[in-house]
Amino acid sequence: MRSERLAEVERIAAHVELSLTELLQKVDEEIGKAAAEVDQKVQGAEGRLAQAEARHAELMARRERRRRDLERQRALTLQSVERIASVLVLPHPEREAPDVRRLRPDFETEATAMRVAMQHERGLGRQVFDVHEKNLGYGVTSLDLNSGELRLIEVKGIGAASGTVLLTPNERRVAEDRRDCYWLYIVTNCSPTEAAAKAGNAEPTLQDPIKDPARFPWHEVTKVAHYWLEVDALTKPMQVREPEAPPYGGRGA
Repeated sequence: MRSERLAEVERIAAHVELSLTELLQKVDEEIGKAAAEVDQKVQGAEGRLAQAEARHAELMARRERRRRDLERQRALTLQSVERIASVLVLPHPEREAPDVRRLRPDFETEATAMRVAMQHERGLGRQVFDVHEKNLGYGVTSLDLNSGELRLIEVKGIGAASGTVLLTPNERRVAEDRRDCYWLYIVTNCSPTEAAAKAGNAEPTLQDPIKDPARFPWHEVTKVAHYWLEVDALTKPMQVREPEAPPYGGRGA
């Protein structure tokens, strides 16, 4: 677990250094250009120079802040591991019910959706990594090397032309924590029906990417088990009945 976490931290650190250093270089060029215009007494150059210098200071502070955050994350360790309980995992007794069946993953649909989404990002010249197996709360990281924009992308595939998508609690938590860079990509027609194929609507289609999906009114699905206890309070003071003890077999005469 530690090695996996350190690898992820190092990957994020590389993205931070690459993107912010690139932005700093661009601002340095703006400062140099504005300084030259100030010497030439170009109108408005002093204002542009002040803005560029403020932007440079903000980026420097941001980079140092992210470096400190990542250094703290590197220092996290897993200690005092203690086994508390054992769990037996069995198939859901209502696994064929519609509201449970749709929770089962369709690996072929997911693979198609991931392929389409990553091709889209690479087509825009971004640096793309598949991280869906790391349970980070998103499946793809995408970095724009020109602007420094980082996208944490959760990809959802729908077999037909429409349907519903689900977020796990972990995905919802990360979406709320990283509203600035969390995106939802939905790919439809990942498993088109025969009728759709005949109509020429069989190609997987990436819908418009959604930034900050946590802002939408997601419907929380909970299923609470209940417990009952027999209580007799109709004709006498309330009593809680204890289970009867099994008959005790004594020794014969």
